[in-house]
Amino acid sequence: MPEPSSGLAVRVRQDAPIPIDATLACAPGELLALAGPSGSGKTTILRIIAGLYRPTEGEIACNGETWLDTRRSIDAPPQRRRVGLVFQDYALFPHMSALGNVAAALGHLPRGARATRAQELLDVVHLAGLEHRRPAQMSGGQRQRVALARALAREPAVLLLDEPFSAVDQVTRRKLRSELAILRRRFSIPIVLVTHDLEEAAALADQMVVLHRGRTLQAGSPHEITTRPGSALVARLMDNGNVFEGEAIEHRPATGQTLIRAFGRTIEARHAPQFAPGERICWAIPSSHVVLHRRDRPSRGEHENPVSGIVDEMIALGENASIVMRIDGGENFRLTFGVPTHTARRNGVTPGAPVVVSLLSEGIHLIPWERLSPDRLP
Repeated sequence: MPEPSSGLAVRVRQDAPIPIDATLACAPGELLALAGPSGSGKTTILRIIAGLYRPTEGEIACNGETWLDTRRSIDAPPQRRRVGLVFQDYALFPHMSALGNVAAALGHLPRGARATRAQELLDVVHLAGLEHRRPAQMSGGQRQRVALARALAREPAVLLLDEPFSAVDQVTRRKLRSELAILRRRFSIPIVLVTHDLEEAAALADQMVVLHRGRTLQAGSPHEITTRPGSALVARLMDNGNVFEGEAIEHRPATGQTLIRAFGRTIEARHAPQFAPGERICWAIPSSHVVLHRRDRPSRGEHENPVSGIVDEMIALGENASIVMRIDGGENFRLTFGVPTHTARRNGVTPGAPVVVSLLSEGIHLIPWERLSPDRLP
């Protein structure tokens, strides 16, 4: 594990009672999202970083200081780790005002300076004027802001956020996301965010770690993981249902392409020279790189990997429509993509209607072969 002079570095492992095998790093001013299904160990990893749970083996270093090293029997207690932790349920003191909740975390300051600093932090999270309200008198978003101000009151070296926006409505969630994006520029510390919301992770995170059953599957930017998943499992965990089997045929480095065989036809994909011609592969394409051929005018990429089929399902979700098409070719290949709802209606995209799409080659990513199950994660 790296020993950074600044930032957070974590490597932890255990087999039981909760299997964990995770590695992550987060630089000052960077937001790292831990993503994965329920039970993948995300909250446990936060608790390990905070010193609330000790793994069988591992190392944690922050700003050059060792917080955990099981080989050397180092295990700094939570109060020495300078961690700001925001819980999913806020965990505020119900009998205290907003000001009192924040001041309670300022024990490192002289008593006379605590109220002033608590008020400053409430101002930072846009709660000026509400300092005397108790949690029961506040909305979910306001309670979340108090919890964040209290976490920042400790002058933390690391800020840990455990599903911080899950208990608020969508409008409040968007506001809190925007405020967090602004706040992180003011407090240049590593921030680790646990979330089930992939849209949230993509909007906020610089880096993402995908976890499954406690194990790190892939780390990288949200864009990299979404468009270049390291396995079929990662692709599906990132909500990409367009994962298929195929075979590498030919490399064309001059055009930056690799030809593959899939759906009974030849398809141009992004260049992937690590796969030998004749090798079985899997491949994935995000729905953003599936382009519907419109009836009224040519589509972008109309001649690029055209694929025809029949609409299985069309669900209008406000301004956008989710479409599932069954690809022509005899086997049960189903492709998912989205278009604006008005585009779907204008082009007669309804269940049973014939459609043609293009699979943009720049979005087709080759991954190592594994037998895919259509009904569950591999």
